[in-house]
Amino acid sequence: MQSSAWARFRSTVGYDHYAVTFKDAGAVIGGALVGKWQYAPQHCFYYIQEGPVLTLAEADADQVFAAILARLEQHRRAETATVSHLRIEPRWARLPAFVQGFQAPSFGDIYREPRHTLCVDLRPPPAALLAQMKPKGRYNIRVAQRHGVAIAEDNSAQGLADFTRIQRSTTLRQEIDGKSSQYFSDMVDAFAADGNLRLYFAQYQGQRIATAMVLHFGRRATYFFGGSLPEQRQVMAPYLLHFEIMCAARASGHEWYDLWGVAPPGALDHPWQAISEFKRKFGGTELSLVPTLDLVYDQAAYEHFIACRA
Repeated sequence: MQSSAWARFRSTVGYDHYAVTFKDAGAVIGGALVGKWQYAPQHCFYYIQEGPVLTLAEADADQVFAAILARLEQHRRAETATVSHLRIEPRWARLPAFVQGFQAPSFGDIYREPRHTLCVDLRPPPAALLAQMKPKGRYNIRVAQRHGVAIAEDNSAQGLADFTRIQRSTTLRQEIDGKSSQYFSDMVDAFAADGNLRLYFAQYQGQRIATAMVLHFGRRATYFFGGSLPEQRQVMAPYLLHFEIMCAARASGHEWYDLWGVAPPGALDHPWQAISEFKRKFGGTELSLVPTLDLVYDQAAYEHFIACRA
């Protein structure tokens, strides 16, 4: 979400952006892709998803972080619209001491990404990937193999149509809000040209019954969206699907497979609890990130944002 491809993707639905980058001797030492998200006429907030990114050690990163905030303040003062706040969601396991003045929002809104996730280390060989999984995960992979489930990658127009159909079936069945077909089409257009987005399918008896959209960036491959059909659930196709995706990502040089969001441990009433139980069968390391954080620029405008957040 700190890539130019992500900026291109979000611009298709009207989200403007700008980049702030700092270098030392030609090497990037920090920066941010800053989205401008409008929530009311002439009102917006700045949103740094999965950022800002700081490459220096904490002892040296404070100056870069302060410089990023100063550059954002310059942009804010030049805006014609009112900027209520800055929202950051850095990929930090703990909050550095130099981050001051931010607050975790005490209200719910739709402008948030997962802050608790599960990552599988892909550097060991496939046999070791299997060994670190939960026993039920390994068992279900073998079940799918015995049934002859096949895994295929298809980034064509037909692949996108099949992905959207299966994903839509899943959201309807689970009674959750889904993305539109245009959303997925725009995402494919932004990422697939560089080979950074791949659509995978599990096929059984000639039918595609499970799917996953995986984004490749840096050392990570991230499971972003997916789903399965209710038919043929006994063949355990999603388990083999994700194992083969991990093997493919490993072969491509990626070091981590991010399952992109799980419920915090012990949160049994969390809306992600069922999908989290599925993901945890693949083993891996759970990562708790710092919460979504807001830096309020204009208190009255921030209260307006809270009123408009639905």
